[in-house]
Amino acid sequence: MANTEWLWLIGAAAALFAFFLAVGAYAFFVEPFRLAVTRREIESAWLPAGFDGIKIVQFSDTHIGPDFSVKRLERLISVIAAEKPDIVAFTGDLFDARKRNPERDQDLSPLLSRIEAPLGKFAVYGNHDFGYERNKRSTNPSLAKAGFELLLNDSKKIRLPSGEHLSVAGLDDYVLGRPDPARAFAKLRPDGFNLLLAHEPDAAAFLVRYPIDLQLSGHSHGGQVKLPFVGALVRTKLGKRYLSGLHVVADRRRPRKPYLLYVNRGIGTTRLRVRFGSVPELCVITLRRKITSGA
Repeated sequence: MANTEWLWLIGAAAALFAFFLAVGAYAFFVEPFRLAVTRREIESAWLPAGFDGIKIVQFSDTHIGPDFSVKRLERLISVIAAEKPDIVAFTGDLFDARKRNPERDQDLSPLLSRIEAPLGKFAVYGNHDFGYERNKRSTNPSLAKAGFELLLNDSKKIRLPSGEHLSVAGLDDYVLGRPDPARAFAKLRPDGFNLLLAHEPDAAAFLVRYPIDLQLSGHSHGGQVKLPFVGALVRTKLGKRYLSGLHVVADRRRPRKPYLLYVNRGIGTTRLRVRFGSVPELCVITLRRKITSGA
């Protein structure tokens, strides 16, 4: 083999090595620290007119711990506050469940109290909210002390001065908790607009028969590492089918009222502080009343 061919092969190998080194550096040291603000408009004919233009900010899966500091949480809260949300929804996994996580014992309520939402702040539990031992719920009370209403198989009405209202429901975690949709949805009206917070997105397949208009979930981290032509490398229990973004969950029992699901890619990471093709996400949803031809 001629010297030029050897030089070409060595150069190609060096370029390939440099490429993979750059990708690895980006996945470990850049993308996990990024934050994308996703903006969506959700239309519904069942949304009361007074809620047209209402803004919901959803954040999820912060996994506060060694790989997501309280300082980063402070920056996140500043971004949320700048959006001036009407409703804030947190869809689980506040702290990372690991054996050594000193941040888990901190009272973060002074920080979380900076999030203001005139129509309410709501939250549900995720699987990491059971802690490292995984035999009992161990999330500290920071969210509740900060004014978040934790919806544990329950629903609440958000009412406007005009008397119009929508309902927000929350389910316990499907992996380690005891979700009870029959109890949570008992007060929901089929002809009203019903928002659901549920940590695991794939639960939508079980819940599509209920009168939910929009389900907000997290849990999947968008796959956390998503490669071209390969797809997501990390697929967790009940976070395999719906990985990220907006979905219409089809079911023949819902001929008129669509079941929409939005899966947030989350903020933090778990197991390894690595993300690729799944930038951390804050989602801003604006509700719009859909005007039908018969209106």
